[in-house]
Amino acid sequence: MFPALQHEVLDNSGTSFDSSSASLYSASNPVSADSASAASSPLAAVSSPGLNLVVDLSAYPLHQATSVMPPSPTSPSLLSRHPMVLRSRQPKTANMVSSAAANTAATRVLLSPSSEPVAFSDADKYVSWHDAMCDEIKALRSNHTWSLVPFHPSMNVVGSRWVYRIKHRVDGSIDRYKARLVARGFTQQEGIDYSETFSPVIKQATVRLVFSIAVSCNWKIHQLDIHNAFLNGVLIEEVYMKQPPGFVDTTLPSHVCRLHKSLYGLKQAPRAWYIHLSDFLLSIGFLASKVDTSLFILSDGTNIFYLLVYVDDILLTGSNSAMLHHLVQLLSSEFKLRDLGDVHYFLGIEVQSTSMGLMLCQHKYILNILTRAGMTSCKPVDTPVSPSKLALQPDHPFSDPTRFRQIVGALQYLTFTRPDICFAVNRVCQYMHAPTDSHWVAVKRILRYLKGTASYGFHITRGTSFALHGFTDADWAGSIDDRKSTGGYLVFFGQTPISWKFGKQRTVACSSTEVEYKALADGTAEVIWLQYLLTDLQVPSVSAPTIWCDNLGVTILV
Repeated sequence: MFPALQHEVLDNSGTSFDSSSASLYSASNPVSADSASAASSPLAAVSSPGLNLVVDLSAYPLHQATSVMPPSPTSPSLLSRHPMVLRSRQPKTANMVSSAAANTAATRVLLSPSSEPVAFSDADKYVSWHDAMCDEIKALRSNHTWSLVPFHPSMNVVGSRWVYRIKHRVDGSIDRYKARLVARGFTQQEGIDYSETFSPVIKQATVRLVFSIAVSCNWKIHQLDIHNAFLNGVLIEEVYMKQPPGFVDTTLPSHVCRLHKSLYGLKQAPRAWYIHLSDFLLSIGFLASKVDTSLFILSDGTNIFYLLVYVDDILLTGSNSAMLHHLVQLLSSEFKLRDLGDVHYFLGIEVQSTSMGLMLCQHKYILNILTRAGMTSCKPVDTPVSPSKLALQPDHPFSDPTRFRQIVGALQYLTFTRPDICFAVNRVCQYMHAPTDSHWVAVKRILRYLKGTASYGFHITRGTSFALHGFTDADWAGSIDDRKSTGGYLVFFGQTPISWKFGKQRTVACSSTEVEYKALADGTAEVIWLQYLLTDLQVPSVSAPTIWCDNLGVTILV
């Protein structure tokens, strides 16, 4: 009836019994030995379904079984027949690391990957990514970025991970594979392993103004790329980090990295790099601008040079080509850098030389935005905004708010070279906290406009006039939600627009004259700032700036 029970059961004493005749009882309602012997059948307890059955050995005689114990492993007969060859035991950690590395190295793919992996296990399958990680580790070790120290429970140890990026050329082809070791700085504790974190970057108006001056004076603009820029910053705090994934020291697996140089991902890394770079530039004769601290000027009375810093990307231009090469050599003596020659691709902006000057375009960036939004085949439109106004009206919430914020955030950077979409992008930015379907329709209209104007750009023309003039304008109570007004300005340097801004004003205006006056004040503040910047650049002012306004009441007030 129960074939699985037809076998010989051995107890601890070496005796056995026939389990086919064993009586059973319920664990939830056990029966005594007397009642078990009085039962008509040993399986009588099975008549109640759903009971947990346990074998009762007390009512059955046990007889001595023949020896079934396995022979001793040291017996000569077993040793003579067994084919296994024993070897000395190796350390467990070292054996695991070496065998895993050997298996991974044997299965790595030689083909060049076309996508960026997320995890280390995925990247280590490809030779290209493995070589990129080895190059990064080699650079970190040669720079003496860390030293291994024993772990102590009082340490705040941050983690680390690999970030993989495929660097493309302007034409879209793959330039190189970049693997970067990044510290998980979000686990740092303020006051323990970091304090100050602020680090300045170059302003967009400064970049456009320096480009305009260089084009008008026929100067060369060199582009420099600092290799592993953040690794040059010296840390003054004690920061500890786990050993990099895939590159754990097998002799000291429990040790942690005591960081001596800054690393990408640390909260103070940008500041440490900027301090090191600025100290070196000041030591070789550069002076930092007072209105934009990421702009450095070097002047010897007859020649002048400008150096712009945006994290690890550097632009260098000046009036003497031979002196430019000398400055590049000075920088290369302190930092490991690549001289990319004339600027052609800076911060995702394509720079093309024309017969009239320079053309700044973000064509590739626009195509990437359209791909992320799934609108590569959309129908173009002629304007970026529709006549209807946006509002926080009761509407169906947009199904994917994160996607909305990502696309709108990408459009904000596009205004670097596209002042024609600045007003439209500002409108949709006001609803990033609670986007609705109507707001997404407005974003799609901007994308459809960009589809038809993807090749448009910002043209810096060569001119002889260095005069500043600007235009200001504003609506009145244009916002349906709070009745605030939107104002903006556009400032020209000669024939080239270099600064623009559109945004909602902070207070509610009582008249159109008040609105226009506030817009004029914002435009005037920007022009004054540009005048100070031109003074630092040692560009003489030929005439007083002119600001145009279309409100008669404002012109009477000023």
